[in-house]
Amino acid sequence: MGPEGKKLLNIIILGFGFMFMFTAFQTCGNIEQTVIKSFNSTEFHGSGYTSMAIIYGVFSASNLVAPSVVTVIGPQVSMFLSGLLYSGYIAMFIHPFTWSFYTASVLVGIAAAVLWTAQGNVLTINSTDRTIGRNSGIFWSLLQFSLFFGNLYIYLAWQGHERISDMDRRTVFISLTVISLVGCFLFFLIRKPDPEASSRSEATESLLQTDSADACKISVTKEMLLLSVSIGYTGLELTFYSGVYGTCIGAMTRFGSDAKSLIGLSGICIGIGEILGGGVFGMLNKNKRFGRNPVVLLGLITHFVAFFLIFLNIASDAPLAPEGGTDLKAFITPSVGVALFCSFLLGLGDSCFNTQLLSIIGFTFPDNSAPAFAVFKFIQSIMAAVAFFYSNFLLLHWQLLILVIVGFLGSVTFFVAEWVTESRRRDSDYDSI
Repeated sequence: MGPEGKKLLNIIILGFGFMFMFTAFQTCGNIEQTVIKSFNSTEFHGSGYTSMAIIYGVFSASNLVAPSVVTVIGPQVSMFLSGLLYSGYIAMFIHPFTWSFYTASVLVGIAAAVLWTAQGNVLTINSTDRTIGRNSGIFWSLLQFSLFFGNLYIYLAWQGHERISDMDRRTVFISLTVISLVGCFLFFLIRKPDPEASSRSEATESLLQTDSADACKISVTKEMLLLSVSIGYTGLELTFYSGVYGTCIGAMTRFGSDAKSLIGLSGICIGIGEILGGGVFGMLNKNKRFGRNPVVLLGLITHFVAFFLIFLNIASDAPLAPEGGTDLKAFITPSVGVALFCSFLLGLGDSCFNTQLLSIIGFTFPDNSAPAFAVFKFIQSIMAAVAFFYSNFLLLHWQLLILVIVGFLGSVTFFVAEWVTESRRRDSDYDSI
C-alpha cells in the first residue's frame, strides 16, 4: 500500500474509532437525564444536566493545556487514554454514586479537550492541502453515523417500556461501555505516516503548540467578536438537541408506552438531519457564488420552524418532569410525527450553522487556524455548559425563547462578519492587481 493509501486508511480507522466511542457517549448523553429519574437508589442525587454542564465547562478550561499533553505523550496514546475516561463515565451508570458521577464528569471534560486536540493532529499529519477537505468529510460522516446505532438500540430495547428498570439500565450501559472500549482500541491500528515535506510537519507543530497569546489576540478581532454570538448559539442548541429534547420526548406520557423508546428514534432523526446537511452544505462551500449567508439563513429558518412546532407539541414542564412523566399537553394534541420531524430539523439546522462557521473561520484566519478553532471550541463549550446549567430549572418555553433570541442575533452578526470578510478579500484582490 502506497503512502496515500496508508494515510486514507488511518483517516478511516480514526473515523471508525470516534464512531464507536461516540455511539456510546452521545447515546449516554441523550438518555442519562431520563435514566437518572428512574434510579431506585435514594442515595443518588445527581442531575444529568449538571453533569453535562461540568463536562463542557472543564472542556473549555482544559483546551489551554491539551496541546501540551498531546505533544508529550503523542496523539495515539492521548486518544486511547481519553477514550478510557469516556468509557469510565459510561460504565459509572451501571452502579452509580453521586460522587463518582460528578468526578467522572470532571475527568471527561479534561479527556474531551485532549481527545479533540489529538484528533486534529492525526487528521493534519495524514492529510495534504489537496486531501484535507476529503479527509475531513470522511471523518465527519463516520462520526455522525454514531447518532444512528446507539439510538437505534435504545429504540428497540426500550420499546413498550413505561419506566426504565435497574436491569434495563445495566444492560444498556454495559453494552455502551463495551462499544466505547472497542473504539479506544481501534486507535492502536493507526500507523505513523511516512515523513512528508517540512510544510506539513510545520503545520502539525503549529497545531500542537498553539500559542495562547495568539488565541487571545484572535478572540478580540472584529471578525471573531461578531462570530462569537453565532458560535455561542451553536453551544446552546447543542445542549438542547443532545440532551434536553430527548428528555422532553421521554417525559411525554401522552405519547403512550413507547415514549421512552422514542428518545432513540429522535436521536436517529437528528443524525439524518446532521448527515444530510453536512454533506450537502459542505459541498456547497465549494461554490462561492452565493456565499455562506443563504445557508445560515436556511439554518435559522429551519430551527425557528422546529422551535415553534416544539412549543406547540411538547408540554412546557417536560424538561423537569419526574420519572412518571407529564400528563400536560401544550397547544395541540401531542404528535409523535411532529416530534420526530422537529428532531430532523434540529439536526439539519445545526449542520447549516456549523459547516458555515467552520468555513468562515478557516477562510478568515488561514495563517492562525489552530488558535482560531481553539477559540471556537472554547466559546461553544462555555455556552453549552451555561445551557446545561439553566436546563435544571427553566421550563421549555423559556429555553426556546433564549434559543430564538440568541439564534436571531447570531445570524445577524454572522451576516455582518461575512460582509466584513468578503470586503477585505475584495480589497486584497484589488490591491494585488
